[in-house]
Amino acid sequence: MRIPSIPGVEPYEARRLMALALDVPVSKLGLIETIHPNVRSRFEALIDRLLAGEPLQYIEGTIDFGPLQLKIDNRALIPRPETENMWDLVVRDFAMSDNPDPKVIVDLCTGSGNLALALQWAFPEARVVGTDSSPDAIDLARENNELTGLGAEFLLGDLFEPLDRSLLGSVNLLVANPPYVSEGDDLPAVVSDHEPAQALLAGADGLEVIRRITSQMYTWLAPDGKVFLEIGESHGTAVANLMNQGRTRIENDQTGRPRYAIGYHMT
Repeated sequence: MRIPSIPGVEPYEARRLMALALDVPVSKLGLIETIHPNVRSRFEALIDRLLAGEPLQYIEGTIDFGPLQLKIDNRALIPRPETENMWDLVVRDFAMSDNPDPKVIVDLCTGSGNLALALQWAFPEARVVGTDSSPDAIDLARENNELTGLGAEFLLGDLFEPLDRSLLGSVNLLVANPPYVSEGDDLPAVVSDHEPAQALLAGADGLEVIRRITSQMYTWLAPDGKVFLEIGESHGTAVANLMNQGRTRIENDQTGRPRYAIGYHMT
């Protein structure tokens, strides 16, 4: 099947939306020679949504993250490759450590549950708990939990607040992709008009939520606990200073930008 060029639409976007209209994998498009008028109408409606600025991932309703395919819609932030790269960093870090099997994992600002669920897949014996202050995001995370059958826990509440106090001092791995955009920063319309602002914005300098996480995290971490935070590329030094109760390093993402603060609890 040859899909005509559409102004303002990338060829890969058109192919993915045609596959969605046909309800077939993109890889099967080459096997289809003609389409029904109803399919063409569905395709044109999908293209209209894309041209109106709606993110492709929300239109498709699913996203691949690590080993999983998850539901995604405007109840939560769209998972980015940077976050998937952090998941990979975590898995590799534990694989090379003396204690490769964390027993308790906590994911703050869990959103769609993507990071928590991918970690549950990687560490099936662990207890994985995700928290988020957005009821809509928690609903989506729970739907993804049911979809994958992985058995993570998702709790509604602000950061550490909904966690059982029995977890104090016992969290082996704390991860978070918190809001870290400064209020007033320019964001692409496809982001600012469609993705939830509370998952993006974090005060005048973008560090409001990270300050709150770092001020409490060492009371929750086990003696050998580790923390992985996704951060803004200009925040490395500031976040490292906030995490000064442990050994800290800043890691680059796949494009060479400093995007991860990694801390090791030192007792």
